[in-house]
Amino acid sequence: MKNLGLALIFACVVVPASTLAQNAYITNNGANTVSVIATASNTVVGSPIPVGLAPLGVAVTPDRRKVFVANHASNTVSVIDTATNAVSATISIGASPFGVAVTPDGTKAYVAHDSTPGAVSVIDIATNMVVGSQIPVSAPAVGVAVAPDGSNVYVTTAIRAGRGIGGVSAIDAATNTVITTIFLDRVNDGVAVTPDGRKVYVAASPSGHIGRPANVSVVDAATNAVIATVPVGFSPFGVAVTADGSKVYVASSGSNTVSVIDAATNAVIATVPVGLGAAGVAVTPDGSKVYVANERSNTVSVIGTATNTVSATIPVGIAPVAFGVFIQPAPRFAGVPGSKNCHGTSVSALAKKFGGLNAAAAALGFSDVQALQDAIRTFCGG
Repeated sequence: MKNLGLALIFACVVVPASTLAQNAYITNNGANTVSVIATASNTVVGSPIPVGLAPLGVAVTPDRRKVFVANHASNTVSVIDTATNAVSATISIGASPFGVAVTPDGTKAYVAHDSTPGAVSVIDIATNMVVGSQIPVSAPAVGVAVAPDGSNVYVTTAIRAGRGIGGVSAIDAATNTVITTIFLDRVNDGVAVTPDGRKVYVAASPSGHIGRPANVSVVDAATNAVIATVPVGFSPFGVAVTADGSKVYVASSGSNTVSVIDAATNAVIATVPVGLGAAGVAVTPDGSKVYVANERSNTVSVIGTATNTVSATIPVGIAPVAFGVFIQPAPRFAGVPGSKNCHGTSVSALAKKFGGLNAAAAALGFSDVQALQDAIRTFCGG
């Protein structure tokens, strides 16, 4: 069993070299395309990828091989193969798909429907097929996030006139049933769970929210109670948490800013001006950069987390939204992070698999052995 476990972990890194870049996949809602940004160079890679109509939600699988894109006006989900950056499948999903999130084990994708009644669909990632019936929720569903252990799926629902009460619903991933709904009586969009699974951050705006102060609701995952509300910019949309769980970044489309929240104190420690209509937001796996899709500027802002200032602005397609976890995760290796032999186990497995580290570095897309060694050390935690 031990060897099988190592083999499954190692399998995550044995992928085509082109998939090992930490690319950001940006949905261009007004152009029906996805732009690919290489985060190492902050440059757009290749031509925009044609998808369905009005793409909104986006999620990358843990093995880095697939990107799921929710096409709101096509009632479909496009599946992008990251080895070729081309659509490999189109899945009919039902009315008005919005947000999408993938489970940590990479087996399922959950898709929120901004429809009446609100619902959530489940896709089997291995087959690209919708499984089971839609899961009903209290109102039109928008954002989706999955707990780090895969146990619960959190879905935000938005107030619409005569269409239910907004809040966040927790779905049991084992049974695909709603176990509780926390009613917030607001327009609820982005949602993110901390890496330890203890807190859920929900972007929430008042009804009739244009120009009115908004906040992020902080939910205790153990009690499903709101434990704090953090004032942020107008019309908050995207939410992202750093891999170490120390900071939360909230993109506010109404104030064209990103609020930086200290997760330990739930206080805003910085407000960063970005482009117009700040929508989606995601953090690089190493926590050094934050990418923000600016819907009304047709750009992506790059924030350096060391200074919380914009370090680059990248032109993309028309009306970029990028609602979800749109940056490829870091590669995984055979060792167990935090263990004394993590580095040695990973190096040995790579050398055996590829016949040496030089061959491994070349096969996996690293510039040289040193770059591969650095990636292993980062994975192992030191």
